[in-house]
Amino acid sequence: MPVQTPAALGFAMPAEWETHEATWLGWPHCRSDWPGKLGAIEWVYGEIVRKLAVGEKVRIVIDRAREARARRVLARAHADLGNVEFFHCASDRGWSRDFGPVCVRRPGPRPEVAVVKFKFTAWAKYGNWKKDDRIAALVAKRRRMRMFPVLRNGVPVALEGGGIEVNGRGTLVATEECFLDQETQCRNPGMSRADYERVFFDYLGGRNVLWLGEGIVGDDTHGHVDDLCRFVNRDTLVLVQEKNEADINHRPLRDNWERLQDVRLEDGSKPDVIALPMPAPIFYDKWRLPASYANFYFANSAVLVPTFNDPADREALGILGELVRDRPVVGIHAVDLVLGFGTLHCLTQQQPARG
Repeated sequence: MPVQTPAALGFAMPAEWETHEATWLGWPHCRSDWPGKLGAIEWVYGEIVRKLAVGEKVRIVIDRAREARARRVLARAHADLGNVEFFHCASDRGWSRDFGPVCVRRPGPRPEVAVVKFKFTAWAKYGNWKKDDRIAALVAKRRRMRMFPVLRNGVPVALEGGGIEVNGRGTLVATEECFLDQETQCRNPGMSRADYERVFFDYLGGRNVLWLGEGIVGDDTHGHVDDLCRFVNRDTLVLVQEKNEADINHRPLRDNWERLQDVRLEDGSKPDVIALPMPAPIFYDKWRLPASYANFYFANSAVLVPTFNDPADREALGILGELVRDRPVVGIHAVDLVLGFGTLHCLTQQQPARG
């Protein structure tokens, strides 16, 4: 008997702004992600958890031996520990968007949230991924959630949550650089555009896919869309743009802008596309870091936006504040966070509420 896919059973991935039961975080412990700054990063986590726990549960993946220190940090940050749960599990790193439980929801009289289990291979770049790859399945097992292993022709499909963006109505955004490049950081050798679109439909309910080109420079995921282009409501996208024509990001970001002028949403309507600025380049030694205001996160109580001590911070917060009216837009200092090649959205993964 053929395996029924989530879409065939009525499941689809909700938009991030829809109500969460919880947000998942991985407590920071990988020193190579933040050389010399791990202590400072813990305090940034304290601020993130303080903001999240106002409106939802915060479930933190952590080794049991680190819990006492995490509790001390969160208490000193005045986070509501009554809304924090510690999920004891070994991990390789802390990028919960990419290894955490990607969830789909089925509405109706008996609503259900399930986990779609993609394979995680550390962006087809790093060797330390096997502990992280186990976490979504452990979440499903311990939380007693149904799990759908994602397969294409019987082979597990590798994909990270930061590579996809949805409006909760059937439209999904992704980049060709991330998924279709067969030479650099290739997640799934031989998979075509049509293969990916079939996976998006069967497992996430994404019946309309908008393909962008390249992501921003410095993103070591090789083109994740969550540093590039995000929905802020069902028919409005924000897309980062680089005004400086001499900057290496200018041309590919302009190309993506031009692509979006001709696309349509799942209902045939044209989306509103709003430009977000880019901060001035941030470097660590020879590496340009992927600083982007598009890496914001919709929590129940606020939209958390990375800021970079840059004049464009105010502009980006103002644009998002005009677009999102149902919760405050709050800046979180992310100059230290971005040293790990990611910020707020990369660190978080939402678990939607059932109803």
